[in-house]
Amino acid sequence: MTITATWLGHATFSIQTPEGKHLLIDPWIAGNPACPDDRKSFANIDIMAITHGHFDHIADAVPLAREHKPIVVGIFELCKWLERKGVENLTTMNKGGTVEHHGVRLTMVHADHSCGIQDDDGSIIYGGEAVGYVLTFSDGTVVYHAGDTNVFGDMALIRELYEPTVVMLPIGDKYTMSPKEAVKAVELLQPQVVIPMHFGIFPGLIGRPNALAERLTNKGLGSIEVRELCPGDSIELG
Repeated sequence: MTITATWLGHATFSIQTPEGKHLLIDPWIAGNPACPDDRKSFANIDIMAITHGHFDHIADAVPLAREHKPIVVGIFELCKWLERKGVENLTTMNKGGTVEHHGVRLTMVHADHSCGIQDDDGSIIYGGEAVGYVLTFSDGTVVYHAGDTNVFGDMALIRELYEPTVVMLPIGDKYTMSPKEAVKAVELLQPQVVIPMHFGIFPGLIGRPNALAERLTNKGLGSIEVRELCPGDSIELG
């Protein structure tokens, strides 16, 4: 079975694994204006991976975890907050660590971003650091979901250590890197395919995939495919 990733808008991806399992990354569904209505419910979720605690990445983590009982992967502090909300099956970890569930190896890597969780009373509490994930599937396909981040030099180490062929990069600007910084990220990572994310949904998120593709071409990196998806579109990863 092939690996299929469906972009649900912003940083949310639904991935079907070679084993037929469902991996959901950064669950912002119900209130996500980019998520198509016919994609707002799931038959099952086997793994849920969360990059950080901002609302546009965890808004539906608690209700979906309660409904589907997936294995939930996240940094230690964020998982402890989820535990207090009644979420079960938590896998706590930290940067540099790797866990394996349902045939998927999830390696937690650095992201250059903040992480505060807005609690029920409106207060902001510490949610650990923001992270990305390197996903290694049973067929050998390696995918890097960068989470929310600026470019950072150690993306070269992610390339050296894990060799991802597909990278999901934020390009929106304001809260993450823009296409200008994303070009450097691509240069450091050297993937085959880039899937832009985290753009267009809020005011100020002005980065666009065509701007990234144009800058890559001007940099001599035009052979790297920029795969522009519309919310609800799917792509085969392996």
